[in-house]
Amino acid sequence: MIDLHVHSTFSDGSLTPEQLLAEAAQAGLTAIALTDHDSVGGLKRFIAAAAAGKVRGIPGVEISADSPSGSMHILGYDLDPAAKMLNEQLEHIRKSRAERNEKILYNLNKLGLHLTMNEIQSQAGEDIVGRLHFARALQVRGYVQTTDEAFGKYLAKGKPAYGERLRLSPADGIRMIREAGGVAVLAHPFTLQMNKPDLDALVGELAGLGLAGLEVLYPQHNARTVKEYRRLAAKHNLAVTGGTDFHGASIPAIKLGVGFGDLRVPDELLDLLLQRKTS
Repeated sequence: MIDLHVHSTFSDGSLTPEQLLAEAAQAGLTAIALTDHDSVGGLKRFIAAAAAGKVRGIPGVEISADSPSGSMHILGYDLDPAAKMLNEQLEHIRKSRAERNEKILYNLNKLGLHLTMNEIQSQAGEDIVGRLHFARALQVRGYVQTTDEAFGKYLAKGKPAYGERLRLSPADGIRMIREAGGVAVLAHPFTLQMNKPDLDALVGELAGLGLAGLEVLYPQHNARTVKEYRRLAAKHNLAVTGGTDFHGASIPAIKLGVGFGDLRVPDELLDLLLQRKTS
């Protein structure tokens, strides 16, 4: 059993790369992929720890891409963390994220929700500050009861404290991953908030750009959704992948390897995906 969608303290997860691998071993997993948001900062440690342990570590990333509706995330697997274009693009994204964070902080303060960037940073890990860290800081201050409430009232798109940031085009995101030697996968397609014909058309377009796989097995996908996405993957000759989107204590209901308890991602899906690197 494997988990191909995992986050560490280098984005918005609560566990370090080493702790993730230790927990994966305890859970009986054979492989996990570290896919931090817009960051490869934890991959050097992740690869080193995996080499010294029993769980196979797949270096990855999760990037945000521009989308006509909802939100689009593209996962990159088995890539070179030192690739030049990858790091240049991620640096642009990080700068844009920092500017966005200043906008969010300004908006919150203007709403009478007084926070400092030091408070936000204290909720983050080694690298990237994101909206989840704002949500936690709001919760610590007692402005909201839960992080979900923080997003629902202030931080989600369209809410009063929201700030926009740079997102790559899907074509640039896929190209960046491929030029780093990796394979690109469309994450949790339901977040695109598209009807079936539009999603079908988009996935076909992305496949033409070099998309290699579709994240079919995911905690929020029910049996009907999984069946639908399997058909979609088959239609566009895409590999089927899966993962929990594990964040640790940040989203405690999601457990590594099993999601809400019933997710099972077979080992063979990883090898079938990585075969796409040479096809």
